[in-house]
Amino acid sequence: MLKEQSRSALISIIVLAHNTRDLVLQCLSGFYDQARALGWQVIVVDNGSVDGTASAVAEKFPEVQLIRSERNLGFAAGSNLGLRRAKGRVIVLMNADVLTSADVLQTAAEALLAQPDVGALSPLLRTPDGKPQAFAFGGDQSPGYLLRRGLKAFLGLGPMHRWDVKEPLEVDWVSGACMLVRREVIEQVGLLDEGFFLYFEDNDWCLRMRRAGWRVLYDPRFAVVHIGGASLPDRPLASELYYRSLIRFTAKHYGPLMALMIRIFLGLYRVLMSAKQRIKASGLL
Repeated sequence: MLKEQSRSALISIIVLAHNTRDLVLQCLSGFYDQARALGWQVIVVDNGSVDGTASAVAEKFPEVQLIRSERNLGFAAGSNLGLRRAKGRVIVLMNADVLTSADVLQTAAEALLAQPDVGALSPLLRTPDGKPQAFAFGGDQSPGYLLRRGLKAFLGLGPMHRWDVKEPLEVDWVSGACMLVRREVIEQVGLLDEGFFLYFEDNDWCLRMRRAGWRVLYDPRFAVVHIGGASLPDRPLASELYYRSLIRFTAKHYGPLMALMIRIFLGLYRVLMSAKQRIKASGLL
């Protein structure tokens, strides 16, 4: 579990990196100097990189607490290596392809702490061209929600949510790409579930927080740039990991029968979407 809190550390930042040497150096350069001056804790978890990420971080940012894993443990287990070392009142999970400043992180952390019932907060995620990132937050991935989402996608009716929100929005989950979490929340609900290698570990964590009585916010008053996809596996493997994690999430929170139903629905959905794409390519749709 988390180590005893240091009075001087308002924030612990955990940057998870996997074969993203140049990006993690760019990420750290955005806040490192000011974070040091403020006494924050900065942790980089090198999650089995083979591109020299760890040595580059050690050379350019020697006061970063560097954790090396010999293999890629996945998002949850890799992040947990950092969470176990974290000492701050607010802990920031951050992908290596996120660009932000210490000012943004500090004001976001202060906003989180000013709302005693808020357990986790995400700033607005922007793509490099300035647009709000899709799927930065959402509703609980219940079987009913998934069925509605799949139907809307198949009928071409657009996404379930608008991403260009202007005011703080209470949501069911926020992306782990850049998530600020109150220390006592983690002590209450536990670390990320390492049964998820990639995808749905953030959904699971936020659901556990909400079931423990905490609110989750997506707050566009604070914005970061998320380049996205920098350390993802190839598309077929990423899709397979996504669906595998979705089935596990459903079984964990809604039971094996619902997981079986979602598995059947996903198979049917993929067949129908493939047929739709073939018909569209033929010019008949």
